[in-house]
Amino acid sequence: MAPLHFFLICCSLLICPQILIQAQQPYIRKWNTNCTIRNASTSVLGYACNGVNRTCQAYLTFRSKPPYNTVVSISNLLNANATQLSQLNSVSENFTFGTGDMVLVPTRCSCLGQFYQANATYVIQSGDTPLLIANDTFEGLSTCHAIQTQRSNLTNDIYTGSRLTVPLRCACPTEKQAAAGVRYLLSYLITWGQYVSSISAIFGTDTGLTLEANELSEQDSNIYPFTTLLVPLSDPPSRSQTIAPPPPPTPPPPPPTTSVNDHKWVYMLVGILGGVALTCAIGFCVFWFCFLKRNKRTPPMVTSASQSFEATEKPGDTKLDVDEDSEFMESLSNIAQSLKVYEFEELKSATQDFSPNCLIKGSVYQGTINGHLVAIKKMHGDVSNEIRLLNTTHHHNLIHLLGVCFSDGHWYLVYEFAVNGPLSDWIYYHTLSRNKFLNWMQRMQISLDVANGLDYLHSYTTPPYVYKNLESSNILLDSDFRAKITNFDLARSAEGQEGQFALTRHIVGTRGYMSPEYLENGLISTKLDVYGFGVLLLEIVSGKHVSDLYEKVNKNLSEVLEDILEEENIDRNEKLTDFIDQRLQGNYPLQLAMSVLRLIDCCLDEDPAARPDMSEVSQCLSRILTTSQARDLSPTISVQGR
Repeated sequence: MAPLHFFLICCSLLICPQILIQAQQPYIRKWNTNCTIRNASTSVLGYACNGVNRTCQAYLTFRSKPPYNTVVSISNLLNANATQLSQLNSVSENFTFGTGDMVLVPTRCSCLGQFYQANATYVIQSGDTPLLIANDTFEGLSTCHAIQTQRSNLTNDIYTGSRLTVPLRCACPTEKQAAAGVRYLLSYLITWGQYVSSISAIFGTDTGLTLEANELSEQDSNIYPFTTLLVPLSDPPSRSQTIAPPPPPTPPPPPPTTSVNDHKWVYMLVGILGGVALTCAIGFCVFWFCFLKRNKRTPPMVTSASQSFEATEKPGDTKLDVDEDSEFMESLSNIAQSLKVYEFEELKSATQDFSPNCLIKGSVYQGTINGHLVAIKKMHGDVSNEIRLLNTTHHHNLIHLLGVCFSDGHWYLVYEFAVNGPLSDWIYYHTLSRNKFLNWMQRMQISLDVANGLDYLHSYTTPPYVYKNLESSNILLDSDFRAKITNFDLARSAEGQEGQFALTRHIVGTRGYMSPEYLENGLISTKLDVYGFGVLLLEIVSGKHVSDLYEKVNKNLSEVLEDILEEENIDRNEKLTDFIDQRLQGNYPLQLAMSVLRLIDCCLDEDPAARPDMSEVSQCLSRILTTSQARDLSPTISVQGR
């Protein structure tokens, strides 16, 4: 037996290390939100020490957000060298990143026990849990499992003010990766709407190498937000890779190939066309001047504070002033270069000659162009605002404008098609939507999508925009029930600095969603959208239309929440259950539902300055969704209301 035993030991020493060295790291999938899992094969505790070296240079990504939005604060949070971090991101050491900017973080990754990690120190704040620390504060660079393991020899609970060691997810290249030229591994934080291929393209890495590094395949490549993806790199990452490059300039048209004899005909044609264009321009100016004179005699409209919950004015009736309209006419050529211009015959063919069978609602038709479903909206009057905005903004929670067409005095706007239609068909408890149902998770995801879209308009467009038209019928749902904000005809640029307001006498929108300061005094700011979002979120969780909610109060919509949110009310859980959409039948966490109602109450504050920004709303909903996912994956863990 001794020789056999010796032989087995030799085989284990020779074979097993080789297997470990060449093994890759398993992708964590959704296990990061189930804090009861302890299986190391899921990588919830960290990446296994299977690299060539026990310590190495590694890199992390982090998306800046207050209070962690400066070089110093991010370095302190992640225990990184501030000088190296600033150099890696090509910024100064006192630089402040924009909210949501991707920041590259250098770190020293070491093998501690069975797993690689880079340790950070965090002071526990009030209300923190291991899951919130891992997924919210550190954005998924750690896990609740790894944090709990770090404090397993201490107390069972975590206490405000105490220091906690947070193991950050990092790894060193394996022998197989090193042989392929991989020198570094980047722990990339995945966000919504990303794929392995798109992440690999950011850093110029072969998608196959990234799939292999995370034990994924082309057939099994699903990835999720709040998790890390290891990206193999041959060179250190750079700031230029994290910033989308500007689109290449439009190439100049090729020189004409006309012969010398053809030039005469060209000159004649240009002269004729020039004369026609000049005549049309003069006629247009005369018409426009007459129109303006007539229009100036009409006093500006101020809508009365009626009890109607419909739009107070048709969007197509809104007119731009002379300068704005002239500017739009001049920019039509630029729009034609960056936005597809469809032939009218193409749209007729797509909609069976605008058949009633293709009519979705109002003047919106379903069509098929090149095998793809589209929505075609026929519009009257001025559409410049919507075309300008959608032609210069790109966000997965804003509807995508594919192209335009102008024919016989009408505009036709071609959009991506959202197969599940408007949110209004899914949330109200009435006969038309009883067969359509959204569970708690879907409602929270849709709410977060809308919040992210509004935050993009408020914070990431130049200039910032106020949407002004928030209602459930203007939120469309795609095949995955992800939200798309549509109908931007009322949107306008936000004037002045944050906290300042623009004034208007032209009150348009849907009553019930309009904030008090806008309805009563014509004040416009991004906080107008925050109020409208509070109303929408109230509809989403209650299943009731805003008009039904207003029947219970005289003026302030937040009055419907007073009894539920009152701390001294011993029956508030019962009142909460009665208030939440009955179709959910208690299949939602009471404590999180209470958090949603508190958020709604903040959004509906009569003082616009007291309302949160949409970035704060997004962060709050992100935490609620993350905790909801954890509950969904851990049915044995119940969240009790207070």
